[in-house]
Order: sequence, then C-alpha cells, then structure tokens
Amino acid sequence: ALRSGLFLRTYSELSDFLERTDSSLSQVRMSPDGRHIHVILCQPQPGLVTFDKYERARLVPNQKKLDSPLTRSAAIVDILYLDHNSSNSSRDSEAVAVVYENGKAEFWRFQECRAGWHLLQTSDLCNSPRAKVVSVCCCSNRIVWCEERPPSESSPALSPARNKLRYCVCRRDFEVEEGAVSLGGVKIALHNNPKYTVVSSGEYVHLLPDSRVKPLLSISKFFLSWSPRHDFFRISTTCKNTPLKKLSAKESDFKRLVTDSLGYLSTLQPPEIFNFSPTGCGGLLLLLSTGWLCLLQKDGILRRVHKLADNCSVKYGDHTGLCMYQDTLALLVGQNLHVIDGKCGRELGKIVLNRRGLLYANPTQRWMPHILSDTGLFLVDIKETDSRDCNSKMKPSGFSTVEGIHPGALLVEAVFEEACKYYQQRSLSSTQLTVDTLKRGGRFQAPISLAFILRNYFSAELMGSLEAELKALVSLEEVKGSLVRGSVKEVEAVCESLIEKEVARLLSSLELDKEILVYLNSIFSVFPCQAWRAAQAALQLNYNGEGSLSSRASPDVWKTVLSPASTSAKCASSTVLPVFELLCHSVFHFQPSWLPRFLELAQQQQGSAGLGLSLTSASWSFSSGRGGEGGEKNVPLYKRALCILSSLSSDRDQHQDMEIELLLASRRPNAILQAMRVLMAKQQWERVTQVAQKFCKQSPLLNKEIFTTLLCEVAQHRDLDPYLDVLWTLCPEDVTVTSILNLVTSPSDPAPFAGPDSSQLTIGLLKPLLRKVLQRETRPSHRYADILQSPVFPPPAPPLANLMGFIQTGWPLCLNGCFK
Repeated sequence: ALRSGLFLRTYSELSDFLERTDSSLSQVRMSPDGRHIHVILCQPQPGLVTFDKYERARLVPNQKKLDSPLTRSAAIVDILYLDHNSSNSSRDSEAVAVVYENGKAEFWRFQECRAGWHLLQTSDLCNSPRAKVVSVCCCSNRIVWCEERPPSESSPALSPARNKLRYCVCRRDFEVEEGAVSLGGVKIALHNNPKYTVVSSGEYVHLLPDSRVKPLLSISKFFLSWSPRHDFFRISTTCKNTPLKKLSAKESDFKRLVTDSLGYLSTLQPPEIFNFSPTGCGGLLLLLSTGWLCLLQKDGILRRVHKLADNCSVKYGDHTGLCMYQDTLALLVGQNLHVIDGKCGRELGKIVLNRRGLLYANPTQRWMPHILSDTGLFLVDIKETDSRDCNSKMKPSGFSTVEGIHPGALLVEAVFEEACKYYQQRSLSSTQLTVDTLKRGGRFQAPISLAFILRNYFSAELMGSLEAELKALVSLEEVKGSLVRGSVKEVEAVCESLIEKEVARLLSSLELDKEILVYLNSIFSVFPCQAWRAAQAALQLNYNGEGSLSSRASPDVWKTVLSPASTSAKCASSTVLPVFELLCHSVFHFQPSWLPRFLELAQQQQGSAGLGLSLTSASWSFSSGRGGEGGEKNVPLYKRALCILSSLSSDRDQHQDMEIELLLASRRPNAILQAMRVLMAKQQWERVTQVAQKFCKQSPLLNKEIFTTLLCEVAQHRDLDPYLDVLWTLCPEDVTVTSILNLVTSPSDPAPFAGPDSSQLTIGLLKPLLRKVLQRETRPSHRYADILQSPVFPPPAPPLANLMGFIQTGWPLCLNGCFK
C-alpha cells in the first residue's frame, strides 16, 4: 500500500514549481537523510532550488514560497552530499558540493539554527580552465569526476577515433571542516578514455559508458569498476557474469588497460545499460535493454535477478528508476512500480501509479521503498504472514492477493526426515530426533533453510529442472532393459545410439576437464567406428564431393573441439588426446582424404569464432610481442594435425604426401614454403609450379619468397627449364635486374667459364625475365642492355676491359652458347 508522508513544507509548492519550470524528475535529488530535496534548473537559466525539512518549529515563519537559487552561473552537473557517512556529520549541519560544467565547485552548509544554506567557499575543481566536467560523484572522502580535455589550439586535428578518447577521470581528497572544505591536489586515475558516467557505491567507483554518445565499437561493450582503496580496475561486460580482467590501477592509460581485451570484446554483443542505481555497499543495480534487472556485486559477479515480462519491455528513453531496499528491489517503468524479492527474483507485486515518481531510500526505514512524486512522498508497505506456516498466504497490503508458492507438504516433510537420519547418525546422544524437534529446536538451521527455500521460492524452478533429470533416469532404465532383453543387432543399435548421444553431449559441454577428456578418449578407443559416425553427426559434417567440407554445428561445439592442446595429459601410460587431435586421428583412420579439408574447416571455424584478436582502431599502436606461435596454448591447428599424422602413418610416401597437403591447407606462409621444399626434394616440379601459381596470389610478401626460392633453384640445375615461362610471370613488381643477378650468381661456382655440358644457368635462359624487368624499370640499366639486344651469333669477343670486369667480380654465368 502507498502511505503518504509529509514534509513541513507543502508539496503543492514543489508540484507548481516543477510544472512552471518544466523540470523533470531526473533533475531532482534527495539527500541521504531524507531532509532535503534539490531541483537542478536548466531553463531559462542554470540554478538550484531546495526544499528542506526542519526538525524544530521555526520561530519566524519563512514568507518565501520557494528558496532562491543557490547560484546562477554555468550548467550544474550534479550535487554531492559530502559528510552524510562521516562520523563528524551532524543533523544540524550538513555540507554539499555543487559541481558545475566549467569545473567550478561551490561548497554549502545547511544549518537549521541559522535557517538555511550558507556558502562556505568556491573552488576550482579542475586544473585546466578549459576542462569540462561531464559527470561527478563522491566516494568516501574523495570527489571523483570525468572531465573532457579539448586539444590545444596548436595541436593538429585528431582522428574521429582519438577524438572520442579525450576524457580523463580525476580525483581530489577533501575534508569538511567547521567553516571551510579542505581540498587535496588533483590526481589522474585514468586518461585517454571515452566519456564515462562515474557512479559511487561503497568503496568502489563504477565507470559506465555514456548511452547518449555512441563511442568506438569495442569500448562501448564493457564498463570498469575502480577501487581507489585497493588500487585496481576490473573490466566487466553485461553479457558475462564474471569480470573479464582485473588490473592494477597504477596503469592509468586507458588504451594500455584494455588493449588485450579488445579482440575478445569485438566478438561479443552485450546488452546496453538503460539505468543504474548504486546499492551503497559496493554493488550496482543495472537495468539492461533485454529487460533483465541485474545486480553487480562488489566482488564483480553479475547476478541476474528478475526478467520483465514481454509486455513490459523497456525502450531507450523510457522513464525508469530502480533502487534496493535490503532484500527488496523496486523498479519503475513508466508509471508501473514492480516490487521484487532480491533473493530469488520473484515479483511480489505491481502498482500502477497515477503520476511518474522518483525512488529514494529513507534512512529510518531502509527496508521499505519510498517514492517522491509531484503530489507527495509515499512509501510501499509490504506485509506478509509467518513464512513457516505452510498454509499461509502472502497478502501485501494494497496488492492483488498473491498466493504463496507451496511445492507440497510431502517434499517439505522429506527434507526434514532426511535431515533427521543425517543428524541421528552423527549424534552422540541416544535421544531420538524427530521432525518436530528439528522444526522447533532452532539448532539445526540447514533443513529449515532448505525447506524455506523449497516452500517459498524455488519450487517451480526446481521441479522444472528436475523434470529433465527424471526423464533421463527413465530413459536409462529403458536402455538397461533393452540391453538385457534385446538381440545382438538390437544391442548394437542401442550402443550406437548411446554413443551418438554421449559424444554429442560431451562436444556440447562448455568446458572439458581432464576426467571428461579421458572418458571421451576411451569412447573413441573402444568404439572407434561408432564414435566416428557420432562425431560426424555431432559436427554435422557434409562432403560435397568437390573437395569441400562443411559443418552446421554451433559455435559452442567448435569451441570445445578447438580447445587448446595444453589439456592433454598422461594417463595409464597412454596419451590422452585433446578433442581436435582425437578427431584428426579418427578422420585419418576412416577418411584420410578428408584430413586436409577438415583442417581447413577447423581453421574457418576458429576464425569465425573470433579466437584471434581483431583491432578496432587503426590509429592505436599495439605491441607485437604476443609470442607468435610459441606457447603450448597457441600451437597452430596444422601443427597439431601434423603431430597426429607423424604418430599414425608408417608409410613414408603416404606420410609425406599428407604432410604436404596439410601444410598447404594451413595457408600459412612458413608452412607453404615448407611444403614447397618437400616437393622440390621429391623433384615434383610440375606440382611445385602449380603451388607457386596458386599461393603467389595470397600476398606480395609470400610471392617474393616463392619467386626467390624458385629462382635460386633455377640457378642450380636445369630441371625447372620447361616451366621458366610460368615462373617468369610470378616475378614481383619490386624485383630489379641487380637483385636477380645477385640471386642467380650467389650459389654458383665463382669460375667465369663453364663447359658445354654444365648445368649452370645461362644469360639466354634469363633473357626473357631480364627484358621484362628492364622494361618495367623507370630508369633501365644500360650495363646489360647490349647483351640482351645482341642479334649476332656467335657474338663478337667482349672488350678486354669488360671481360676483366666479369672475371674480377666472379661472374658465374656460362658465356659459351649463352644466346642459344
């Protein structure tokens, strides 16, 4: 029920004022002790109006209907109540700070004996006169704010990405004295950060992204929690119930703080925060765009509390409010007030208000929701009967009658009977325990608590979760009966069905520990054929016959399959393989031609799952020291597949052919070059040129590496001569004549002449390549042009000076028959 409470000042004045100034309830602030209401004015000019509650009757009545605005300067960001938690605070003397957008702060004190508010001092909160305060809060004896620091006029224009990171979070210690407020120096807690709303709760300050501004894609997906006392930051997101990372607050640069998390965050789509409310003990209530009301605990755990019904969905810009009253949560959506049990998320009731309201806490009645509207102050009075009475009904006054949730007397009695057996076995007394003894004694709290939970909160959820388990038990009994009574074929069919379901269940697990991995290995070892078919069904593999393998399995299944290789362990003198290695073993055994295609499919799934880091801003500089492919958890998939191949294949030729296919399927530059070296060692020159033609298109750097490797090979023997026309087409754009000659001369015999049967490279063979490169150069070199343009055969003897130059430089090309 809503019970009206009254200030000594009439609320008709507040109602008239709000209507006259067109002020919204979002601009109204209530002091923690409930004695002062402040209204922040924006139009027609900035200001502040206060409504105050006096404890003692005033001898001289105040003739003014409204208090005058405290000031008429820049726009007001917020009002801070400084000493309400201090042991030195007095109800007759309370201090506030009014913080302005231009960085100014006014400190006021309320003194009932002097009938009102009195200015103590005016201070500059920020160091820079050009700074702009966007949000502010008070945490213990610290003022914390987020300010915008515009670039200097002499600095160049910033990129759009960096322009959104021009904010910083600052703090100043303060101490409220008798006639003034003592301020410490400005300390920067975080700089180069986006626009944040700072929210104080207990000893924590939460930095929430500003929903009115759309910042960079990845940095809008998380929020920070800062503990000035313990000197650390926590990075959290609304789609994960645990923090992503905990970092020391000594690192105050925002970009360095979040760099390692950006790649992972880019794969997430967390819901937006529509509203928030501090709990006062370090936690934070969050209302998300999905309709979930969540509680961020002070340890960083995000707990879902209540989900609004589909017909009560929240939209951006809706009037909402939320507040916590011990174990009760109040949520305002428009004019609908939802009262929720914070322990289990059950909605206790719903009230439709006549006017919009503002939730606040009353220090004398912290367990009851209080509402401020333009018609008065109201509180929600929740009454319920003794919860231990199984036949009781919860009837909050003013709500529609809500039936108590009772799972049934048998379930409750079973809890107490089982507890009696448990305690009796461990009791040294010969006195027989009974259910009534447990209920009345008060010494055994566990069965009472469990029965209370079953009776009042989780009965429907418990029975829903037990339903699946009961069905599984019934199915197990049916399977046992089929195995006992069935024929051989029926038993085989039952076993295959069981293995298929078990493999699918294990591959759908969010995390595989060592024991589960050993169990999965045993299934593939004892039932290899059935396990292979089960894996095909779980991954939904489809081979189209044209060399392509596809999968319709969910990303969670592939995440389990591609879990790091570090989970492998030794057990009973046999290797326990990770899931990917286990599947590679099975593929090689039953479908060896699929193994390269399976590797390609796994790499595609790994990329689509966002396991690699993706940078969201090219203007940021990131350290390249990520260890490359080092570390057991970062072993590439093709190396893991090669490791399995080396342990399985006894046929050397088959092993090398499959190794080449896996190296090429990896599409990694080093692996491709390694595959080409294996092919050249096997003298499969046609295959070498095919690989070169295919992968030179992958990247300019790989193109240059392949061309250099093949050109060095051409300089050593004549096996590649039939393919020179193809190889010359692969010549990169930045290759020069000088670099070509240096490459072909370096591995050759330094003698300037060679016999007619020599395998040495001739200029005649290089002539098409050199002509092509010379035509491409902007300034062609005339040093070798006369050689390429010589039309005579045999050529005239070169001048002695040129010949001596060739000899002195160790010219290795054969001059005999070089123009053939």
